[in-house]
Amino acid sequence: MPKKVIGLEELFVEEIQDLLDVEKQLVRALPKMVKAASDQELGNALQEHLEVTKGHVQRLEQVFESLDKPAKSRPCKGMKGILEEGKAMLEEELEESTLNSAITGAARKVEHYEMMGYESASAMARQLGMEDAAKLLDATLQEEAQADKLLAQLSKRLLAVAVKSHQTGQEEEMEAGGGNL
Repeated sequence: MPKKVIGLEELFVEEIQDLLDVEKQLVRALPKMVKAASDQELGNALQEHLEVTKGHVQRLEQVFESLDKPAKSRPCKGMKGILEEGKAMLEEELEESTLNSAITGAARKVEHYEMMGYESASAMARQLGMEDAAKLLDATLQEEAQADKLLAQLSKRLLAVAVKSHQTGQEEEMEAGGGNL
């Protein structure tokens, strides 16, 4: 049976349904990342982004309202996969510093996925003459970009800490073993 051909407006609605599911998945996933982060600055940044993400859900609900459509989400398999990867990483036995570095990497994957979704939805809204919706989507896009920028800075610092910790651990192993291979 052939698939139904949909127009740009229907595609736009599907995009924002997808984004609504993305944000709802993150509201559930971020507390686990906050709990796993041992670096206080990283934990605080993730906690703050959780609150911002709740605002993203509300903003998407405003977009639906402007379209006279119910704010209903559609399962986003892409974000589900990214979050499953992150969950698997959290379950591995990683050194504390390595885990913090891995969390920033996983969080940046999330941010990049979101940014592309919001960029695409905003462009569609503009093409459809939905300037109010586009402005709401752009506001979220800017917040996602700010979160990514902060995570990039944290990532550099946390990666350096992880490398130093790893090198220190190797030196201690060499000293304990008498330097013999």
